[in-house]
Amino acid sequence: MPNSLRPAALVLAALVLTGCGADVTPQSDGKDDSAKADRHYPVTVENCGEKKSYDRAPQRVVTNDVGITEIMFALGLEDHMAGYVMPDDKGDMTSVPWKDGYKKTTWLSKERINKELVLGARADLVFAGWNYGFNEGEGFTPAELKRVGVDSYLLSESCRNGQGKARGVMPPLEALYTDLGNLGRIFDVEERADTLVASFRKQVADAQAKAPKGSDRPRVFLYDDGKDKPLTSGAYAGPHDIITKAGGDHIMKDLQDSWTTVGWETVVDRDPEVIVINNYGDTSAEQKRTFLKSYKPLANVSAIKNDRIVVLDYVDLVESPRNPAAISSLAADLRKSAP
Repeated sequence: MPNSLRPAALVLAALVLTGCGADVTPQSDGKDDSAKADRHYPVTVENCGEKKSYDRAPQRVVTNDVGITEIMFALGLEDHMAGYVMPDDKGDMTSVPWKDGYKKTTWLSKERINKELVLGARADLVFAGWNYGFNEGEGFTPAELKRVGVDSYLLSESCRNGQGKARGVMPPLEALYTDLGNLGRIFDVEERADTLVASFRKQVADAQAKAPKGSDRPRVFLYDDGKDKPLTSGAYAGPHDIITKAGGDHIMKDLQDSWTTVGWETVVDRDPEVIVINNYGDTSAEQKRTFLKSYKPLANVSAIKNDRIVVLDYVDLVESPRNPAAISSLAADLRKSAP
């Protein structure tokens, strides 16, 4: 499978965006817009268990990472952004339906997001998540930003669930839909958000209708990285829903966490029939494939014996508006690679 989204998936996603672009609502004069905003605000949403109220739409949002940034772009909110932070290892940005968002918005840094960068951008809100930018070890937290007068919105996939630092409080796709709905209310683009969510739900349902079922569902393992211990997806990271909706049986579905490490012995015991590689970072997808095929403990695993390895890009697998297209893509791969 190619490392970027298939053309058909891009066309479908483009159609989705056409149906919910910046011209969803008629243009009006400034007075009408002001009156409409006055009627809309204040609004309150629930984000990771916390009620958050807004008297107006944030005007200088800084986003961290590609999936979070593209959620804003998919909602047509470039004009509300001060910029985005992400490394340059996150794949092709020129062929996605919302590629113009990247042209219109400042790439603030390819390094890790931090308080100094946020203050330098004069941000009024940071859209990030736990381990998607926020990290107590580095002193970059919503609490610290609040102390200096900057609000935060947490990526719902990254919500902590009260079990230590384990993350995940809802199914991964519901996290995407929740964030789209919340941001629709916060930025007064609810119609656009609702249209996008409805289109995504239909795209997922269409993929499910064609996906393998019953005994034809292959056991699937998500391999992110790592040699001593593999980093993988539990039940609350994007790959769980992507694999399941695409017609696979996610072998790590019992892990009540999002992204986490496991032992290779667990992978061997569960004998995946398909391995999905997360393509990003300094180690290429081909290097990851070579490692998996040469790692002796995996030699008798079905996916290795039958060479059933699929590659998806990082942004397909973290919470992002590319998730539904990734489901369609993986469903086609699972059908095609069936024995």
